[in-house]
Amino acid sequence: MIVCFSKPATRLLAILLTALLLVPGSEAVAQSRLSRLVEPGSLADVLEEVTPAVVNIAVTSQAAANTNPLFNDPYFRRFFDLPQIPQQRPRMSAGSGVIVDAAKGYILTNHHVVDGATEIAVTLKDRRRFTAELVGTDKETDIALLKIDAPNLTAMQFGDSSKLRVGDSVVAIGNPFGLGQTVTSGIVSALGRSGLNIEGYEDFIQTDASINPGNSGGALATIDGKLVGINTAIIAPAGGNVGIGFAVPIDMASAVMKQLIEHGQVRRGRIGVSIQDLTPDLAEALGVKETYGAVVASVEENSPAARAGIQAGDIIVSVNGRAITSSADLRNRIGLSPADSKVEVAYLRDGKRHSVSMRVEADNGQRRGASAPGPDRLSGASFDEENGTVVVANVAAGSPAAQAGLTPGDVILAVNRQRVTSVAELTRALRAARGTIALDISRGGMRFLLVLR
Repeated sequence: MIVCFSKPATRLLAILLTALLLVPGSEAVAQSRLSRLVEPGSLADVLEEVTPAVVNIAVTSQAAANTNPLFNDPYFRRFFDLPQIPQQRPRMSAGSGVIVDAAKGYILTNHHVVDGATEIAVTLKDRRRFTAELVGTDKETDIALLKIDAPNLTAMQFGDSSKLRVGDSVVAIGNPFGLGQTVTSGIVSALGRSGLNIEGYEDFIQTDASINPGNSGGALATIDGKLVGINTAIIAPAGGNVGIGFAVPIDMASAVMKQLIEHGQVRRGRIGVSIQDLTPDLAEALGVKETYGAVVASVEENSPAARAGIQAGDIIVSVNGRAITSSADLRNRIGLSPADSKVEVAYLRDGKRHSVSMRVEADNGQRRGASAPGPDRLSGASFDEENGTVVVANVAAGSPAAQAGLTPGDVILAVNRQRVTSVAELTRALRAARGTIALDISRGGMRFLLVLR
């Protein structure tokens, strides 16, 4: 037998295998090992180890019965002597889940898989079936945590979703269409997807690995068998898979899991800022070269951010040493930080980098008033002065002011972070500004930056 290898590492392999052939009775062993070493792309060994961690989830819930409204009329029912009709009927649905703690029986899945469940049954790959307890669920991230009491479970090891790169190979494991466990492969198509309005907190991994109905709650894993995402959604305009699937990063899912174990729910944090993306226009207006980060549009009075000295116009670029890429990224980082935990926030102000530590407070849904930071391109708008502020009185239709997005009732607080308290100050600030202008606007209790080019 002659084996030809072109690279130095594989030449050494050839020498070792040739030496093995000289041992009596070892030719069959050598042939088997060689075929496995030179056969590219096989994931069979890895999948054999990790697929027992992926389970089928069968959910029983109650759905409203479809009946004629007349059947609900007691006089109609009495007249025709109709039997009592149940107002609800059982409904069956299915999804997938991933065992993440074999000793404690914890299983991660999607919120929408178990939403409204009256009974949850988990079936393992070896066909054992168990009734599951719902530990907790979080609609905002579409993550739920189940628990089963079962021996000899296999858990999938967590990977690090923050280290994923576009182009990395991944596999999706689940139970689509109730066919039984199925594996599909693909690559990471994009990272940090948000703005899809699928969930409240979005930071999706996008993949072209086929994710079909029933895959929800299943595993997105690297080719070495590490769990990096929980499959959650697909874009299917024609009702079928078109190669655009999404998974919740395991870093986010594990943070939710920890809070569900400790509290049974997610206690979200907040620091008291309203934010928006750092766009090229805003970067030019604020005089910074950075192309990533979240711009602080307003700061609430007596909030953690206010006490730490954060001001409107600051650009938050990292939290706990990890870069912030967008406003959605910052919202995810702070929102999933436990209340009362401390975060280290780095921000830019006037081109200089600053760092401050602040304690995250519980997000109870209440908002406090925002503190103020501080006509050429706004022709077509008229202004009034009220209590030391500049208020837009009227905006002519089709005017530059209207095209810029200004509306009557807007309060202009600052121009390029320079506070204005009168129409005269607004006029001077606009005439002195060069290039792109950022107006600090208050509208309906919300604060944001309006960009003028």
